[in-house]
Amino acid sequence: MKAAPAASTSSLLEDDTLSAIRSRAPGYDERNEFFTEDLAQLKALGYLAPRGLSDTAADQRLLAAHAPATALGVGMHLTWMGVARDMVAQGFTEFQWILDAGHAGEVFAFGVSERGNARVLADSTTVVSKTPEGYAFTGTKIFVSLSPAWTKLSLLGRHGDTIVHGFIDRATPGWSNTPDWDTLGMRATQSYTTTLQDVVVPDERVVRLIPVGESGDPFTVAVFQNFLPLVSAVYAGIADRALELAVAGVKEKASAFDPDQRVSDDPDIRWQLADMAMAVDALGPQLAQYTGIVDSGQATPTEWFRLLSGLKHNSVETARSVVDSAMRVVGGGAYRRSHELSRLQRDVLAGVYHPSDTEAVHATVAHDLLGEPG
Repeated sequence: MKAAPAASTSSLLEDDTLSAIRSRAPGYDERNEFFTEDLAQLKALGYLAPRGLSDTAADQRLLAAHAPATALGVGMHLTWMGVARDMVAQGFTEFQWILDAGHAGEVFAFGVSERGNARVLADSTTVVSKTPEGYAFTGTKIFVSLSPAWTKLSLLGRHGDTIVHGFIDRATPGWSNTPDWDTLGMRATQSYTTTLQDVVVPDERVVRLIPVGESGDPFTVAVFQNFLPLVSAVYAGIADRALELAVAGVKEKASAFDPDQRVSDDPDIRWQLADMAMAVDALGPQLAQYTGIVDSGQATPTEWFRLLSGLKHNSVETARSVVDSAMRVVGGGAYRRSHELSRLQRDVLAGVYHPSDTEAVHATVAHDLLGEPG
């Protein structure tokens, strides 16, 4: 039984590539090591180049079913490819260099997340000052995935009442990494804490100036409509793999009550697997619809942020539930550290920490339904 969906017709991921990537995932996790070989293999395939969101998300779901941390890490780069694609399509030609750099093999990372900043893109604790050369950033970024490998890092900071978005090269002076990524799961992303001290983003690499606060700016929309579906695809892929392992596990296991029967013959187990499958099946149409809207260039629904936030929340919570159920039906063997489900159980927990988190999702949906509280 193969639970994971087939790759799209324009997929870049062949079976031998996926097998090699899956074979390396346990070692990266065990050694708390960056996915260097995976990144090199994916880059050689052209996987990091800009593509449509539907094809990218489909491949990300497939990749995550084989190596969740690799998919999550690469997804940060792919988000920037999508943002640049969407902005250029709307006439913002100042983003074209990002697409060109992606085609040339540059690796983009996000320097956005900060301790104590729950507003994500709407505010920043990083202080920005204007200089003759551009804008100088001072602050601390956390969860900077791809830290060992990025060649272009996005930065977000606050200059008065304005949020400044721009990019630096790895050779830019003033930044430093702390290799402190020793986490429960998603270990291969190696998302280090990054310190900025008067790091200058030159004027030509400043891509957007947006007032502090919630914004419907095209740039903000582009970030969310790429980041949230791509993160959702990763967790859908984890759910796919957990279901696949659960089905294989109960087929292989003899019943404790009748050695001539498999656990898969137990009606309670069959019911649980059916529930898991129906939950996983519901993710595909939602992902396909929303990524299709982005690719079509059509006007987005008025409740777009609500829908995107709900997609991410549903994908993560479905994946968490399916992995948990898989652990139960497979039994004690899955509790061993060497079992793939044990790693998936740790990896899937990371989903609750990505924007938009549970509180932010519910606040977004409630605001869409009810407006500001009185």
